[in-house]
Amino acid sequence: MNEGLRKLIGSEVTVTIDRPRGSHHPQYEDMVYPVNYGYIEGMMAPDGEEQDAYILGQDVPLSSFTGIVAAVIERKDDMEDKLVVVPEGMTFSKEQIEALTEFQEKFFDSRVIM
Repeated sequence: MNEGLRKLIGSEVTVTIDRPRGSHHPQYEDMVYPVNYGYIEGMMAPDGEEQDAYILGQDVPLSSFTGIVAAVIERKDDMEDKLVVVPEGMTFSKEQIEALTEFQEKFFDSRVIM
């Protein structure tokens, strides 16, 4: 796991959302995003792209969101772990995070770290 990401838990970050809630995955048209998903500008991930993040606790499509890193989803079979960002003061259990990100994480050997 990227230890630098673990240190971000509890920190405020701003996510640029390139896959808003209700949008389709650019390569897999049958995958619809039930949550907002994007990246943290300027924070590079091991895959050479900017760090990806799921946004939980927001029921409308967004273009940007500032919130608190609640967890890291460690992918054992992928080079990039994912951040989970939530509104300040909102909490989710590991089980809730797993359920809300299952639409994409079901394709990976992943676990939620809080």
